[in-house]
Amino acid sequence: MTPQEVAALLAYMGRLDPRSVRTDRAEARDQLAQWSELLAEVPATTANGWDAAEVIRRHVTTSPYPLLPVDVTREWHTHARDVLGRHVDPPPAADPDDVTSWRAELLGTRHAVVTGTRPPNEQRELTGAMHADVAARLAELGRYIPPAVEDVLDQFRPRKAARRAAIKAGKPDALAVPCTYCKAEANSPCTRGAVGPDRRRGPRVDMRQPHPCRVEAAAAARLAQGVAA
Repeated sequence: MTPQEVAALLAYMGRLDPRSVRTDRAEARDQLAQWSELLAEVPATTANGWDAAEVIRRHVTTSPYPLLPVDVTREWHTHARDVLGRHVDPPPAADPDDVTSWRAELLGTRHAVVTGTRPPNEQRELTGAMHADVAARLAELGRYIPPAVEDVLDQFRPRKAARRAAIKAGKPDALAVPCTYCKAEANSPCTRGAVGPDRRRGPRVDMRQPHPCRVEAAAAARLAQGVAA
């Protein structure tokens, strides 16, 4: 607030709470200087609901104690946190390698949101309707990961590679159904009990290939869906 805005605020407070009025000229000057110093970064009003006069009115009607300038600044910081809590920073247009410009733009956007000169950006990233260009590209690829990339990744995930190879060969995807033998759930590998040198059973381990009954169950499921095995 400017000193003029602070003076108007003090006059308003004096009308609501006569205890705050300073009749001595020196005391009134000191009061104005103190409030101007502490409220220098606090706006009088903003477009997003902040009003310092409303803070004074609410305090006078709810508290028996005289209002201090720090009471107004605390209310302002609470309001600012609430506004920023609903804001998601959009990526600055500045070059990320230019740290000074990037940070200045980010802080400038936040200041504009807090002071109400622009509304909070409440749209979370990666949400909302898919952009038309992205939808067209996805339709062209058929999936998020292009087939060529899938082929490269297969060497690091043999189980998924085996499933893809079976589907490409027209065979049923055995892991798409649960196993009735080892009770493995769908999309989980079949397991078998491990036996140690002392012939004691250890923890169950994943199998490279599914149980034959599971393959038959997957083929039966395909037939039931009208797909030729």
